[in-house]
Amino acid sequence: MLKTPSFLRLPAQITPFVLQKKTLLEALKLVFKEALEDGDFEFLEGRCLKVSVTDVNLCWYISYQNEQLVVLPNSEQEDVSFSAGLNDLILIAGRKEDPDTLFFQRRLKIEGDTELGLEVKNLMDSVDLDGLPTVLSQLLQRLAAFVQEGMQPLPEKQEVINAH
Repeated sequence: MLKTPSFLRLPAQITPFVLQKKTLLEALKLVFKEALEDGDFEFLEGRCLKVSVTDVNLCWYISYQNEQLVVLPNSEQEDVSFSAGLNDLILIAGRKEDPDTLFFQRRLKIEGDTELGLEVKNLMDSVDLDGLPTVLSQLLQRLAAFVQEGMQPLPEKQEVINAH
């Protein structure tokens, strides 16, 4: 089973929030370009989504204010929370695992406002990976395939009998 390398924890934790925020916002704007243009994030206006990457101890609070996505380092308000390990989040993003399956396997936790959580999940499901820039789409697909392959159980060692 592929675990998130522990050496990723420290760089993730010491990366300044300003850089995390800029990177996350740019990625969200790219992935959800069409949804943002169509105003599909209005359901998040005045609400707060907490996203936690449990095995690298990262968390962000995402909201929608003045027709823009906002990423905060913390928030007094948390309407719904999504949390999972990095590998599982990569598998979801690369469409190698269904969020519902991971939820029922207790690998993805969704807590708080159920209706808001479903709206977030449905918005994520609506993203067309083919609409992403080719480089990003290919990178995501390769990374998700790598994680998926690494999570496969190792085959049982078979004894080879020499018939001499």
